[in-house]
Amino acid sequence: MKTKPILIVLATLIIGFVLGMLTSAQIRYHKLKPMRVYFSEERFRDGFFQTIQPDEQQKAKIDLVLNKYARINSELQSTFRKDLDASMKLFRKEVDSNLTKEQVARLKEMDERRQKMTRKNRRNYENDTINNNDRRHNPNRKPSPESPPPPGFP
Repeated sequence: MKTKPILIVLATLIIGFVLGMLTSAQIRYHKLKPMRVYFSEERFRDGFFQTIQPDEQQKAKIDLVLNKYARINSELQSTFRKDLDASMKLFRKEVDSNLTKEQVARLKEMDERRQKMTRKNRRNYENDTINNNDRRHNPNRKPSPESPPPPGFP
């Protein structure tokens, strides 16, 4: 007789927990979605056009400017990642000399877990339906006309 109310309470808690997780994930997704606009040249362009909704004349003129700055943003992100990786390697080289073998082993283990997570996230990102227009993930996408490189950038 008492098992029925307990099962109902447990089922209610489990359903509430699942709904809470799904709601939380959707809220985070929608809050972070605007930031994703800057992570590829195509998203940068599409996000900007969706925001301003230009007419055809404006679109032609603005597209030239967007080509320039989309490329600059992409180069900056690439340079940042390379510089960060180089800096972290130098940091590890210096700090490892002050650590015990056990501490170095723990750091290596942490790095391996981080790399696994990064690979997993990249795989999830590639399967993300939002990325269908991203040129890195859509080999059938036709490239947009490129403008000449901006002055001061190689």
